[in-house]
Amino acid sequence: MKVLKTSIDKVDEKIISQAINVLADGGVVLYPTDTVYGLGANIFDNSAVRRVFDIKKRSYLKPVSILVGDVGSIDLVAKVSLAQKRTIKEYLPGPYTFILNKRKIVPRLVTGGSSNVGVRVPDSAIACSLARIFPITTTSANISDDEMLSSPKEILEQLDCEVDLVIDVGELESAKASSIIDLTGFKPKTIRD
Repeated sequence: MKVLKTSIDKVDEKIISQAINVLADGGVVLYPTDTVYGLGANIFDNSAVRRVFDIKKRSYLKPVSILVGDVGSIDLVAKVSLAQKRTIKEYLPGPYTFILNKRKIVPRLVTGGSSNVGVRVPDSAIACSLARIFPITTTSANISDDEMLSSPKEILEQLDCEVDLVIDVGELESAKASSIIDLTGFKPKTIRD
């Protein structure tokens, strides 16, 4: 396991390149977002996505969300109406996950078999840079239903396993995951505040 230390305010292109190479080779990366640390894998690599589920001890029937590099890239993974786009542009980038109708390109494993997908564009240059070539998973780096921790050292102790690469920016101020808003119905519905 490689640990690369950097500042939350700085995108170190060497670190981003190394992380993207790890993700492209089927690896799992622990990385900071604007809320909590996340576990990232290339969404198109089923064995890497399975590792994320296994690391979290998460049921394959429960979906994980997708991180894309910018708001414009949401169209690649989800069907977005004009009204939904207006709502999304109001809140993203930011600490929100939007539930949308998925496109066929999104693997079934990622969505737990659902026809919907959670999509994030965090207010984090580091996180968004990791997803500039392909979408990655974005799920809190903790054992499912366990406490969310804010430092890589504590997170790795809780997970009790090795990820392939850690982007360590130190302890994050937040230990609260993103809010989840479902946009698939007639009007937006808050799933998690």
